[in-house]
Amino acid sequence: MAEQSKTKTKTKTMETVHSPLLTYFSMISLLTLCPPFVILLWYTMTHADGSILQAFSYLKHHGLQGFISIWPKPSATACKIIAVYAAFEAALQLLLPGKSVQGPISPAGNRPLYKANGVAAYLVTLLTYLALWWFGIFNPTIVYDHLGEIYSALIFGSFVFCIFLYIKGHLAPSSTDSGSSGNIIIDFYWGMELYPRIGEHFDIKVFTNCRFGMMSWAVLALTYCIKQYEENGKVADSMLVNTTLMLVYVTKFFWWEAGYWNTMDIAHDRAGFYICWGCLVWVPSVYTSPGMYLVNHPVTLGTQLALFILVAGILCIYINYDCDRQRQEFRRTNGKCLVWGRAPSKIEATYTTSTGETKRSLLLTSGWWGLARHFHYVPEILSAFFWTVPALFHHFLPYFYVIFLTILLFDRAKRDDDRCRSKYGKYWKLYCDKVPYRIIPGVY
Repeated sequence: MAEQSKTKTKTKTMETVHSPLLTYFSMISLLTLCPPFVILLWYTMTHADGSILQAFSYLKHHGLQGFISIWPKPSATACKIIAVYAAFEAALQLLLPGKSVQGPISPAGNRPLYKANGVAAYLVTLLTYLALWWFGIFNPTIVYDHLGEIYSALIFGSFVFCIFLYIKGHLAPSSTDSGSSGNIIIDFYWGMELYPRIGEHFDIKVFTNCRFGMMSWAVLALTYCIKQYEENGKVADSMLVNTTLMLVYVTKFFWWEAGYWNTMDIAHDRAGFYICWGCLVWVPSVYTSPGMYLVNHPVTLGTQLALFILVAGILCIYINYDCDRQRQEFRRTNGKCLVWGRAPSKIEATYTTSTGETKRSLLLTSGWWGLARHFHYVPEILSAFFWTVPALFHHFLPYFYVIFLTILLFDRAKRDDDRCRSKYGKYWKLYCDKVPYRIIPGVY
């Protein structure tokens, strides 16, 4: 969609669209179940041979005390690693030069300004990490060896951080895009502020989502690869495929970071447990889990199969990128561009703001966006499958991320459709008539 204007001057109390899959009670369940699951995932991958049955058998015989005994305590080493990493990424976010980029106009009429230096931060981070290892200053295997302690420290530290965000939202909101639902659980889970900042320049969601969460994905992917090399004297082709595809995907993310600031995560979801704790804990643990499994389970794929998986994964990542690029170009040119060599098909829609103003939007209905309203989720899910499939099918758990991502994106597509239906009314119906499938062309 390319919008001429989205200005709204009246602040809404709660802009979040609540998913039918996340009721009040499921919020409480996620708040209580996510932290133990992260520890169980780490324990199963690193101490139970990746076997859910083996981990379940241990817990069945030892009960709650057994679970308490496997929960690692946050060590001083783990806390130091997290603190140094967080400080380093925060410094890069603040100090590296970058082009100023405006985000979308918020529901309250604010337009956040960002500094697009994600690619520079990404390159500096990875080169610094590899240089520290190469010159013997810091061995990344230390991160793997203390991984459980790191996750444990992140679990508790990120809860404290989310409490800080909740208090800040009440006492010192950064903008008028803030407010309470009147329910402490909902406010803590979904967040109080849309664009919380420390000072004028340090955007908290950019830090949690991009510079801590997504950056840690790349750092841990390298860590797992180096750990296998240090242990075995070589890196299996399965690990090379997994690591390469993950790094290509994260590289694509930072190349496209300015576009990410227009997505639901940044422009619509507030800074609460759902987004911030998820990026600080869930991304480093769950998103990297296929590589975590491969460290101690090297698989030899053979050159032909390895290349096939690698090429297929890169192709999916490219299509995912091209979907976003196509929409960005359509927005940037106000529909005056070529889509697959032709003038784009579009719907001119109008909507009414909270102040009664009538605004105009363009809805793209050709190219990738003519196949399905959220077709870009298909190559994203397939990308995750291709960097997981090097683990083959000996155990189910390495595929948890693929399953989780599928559920997450299908739910997100439903939430986005509900939001657009409420915003555009009859024009959204016209759009859905022209692009009838939500995600999978011809199926759903």
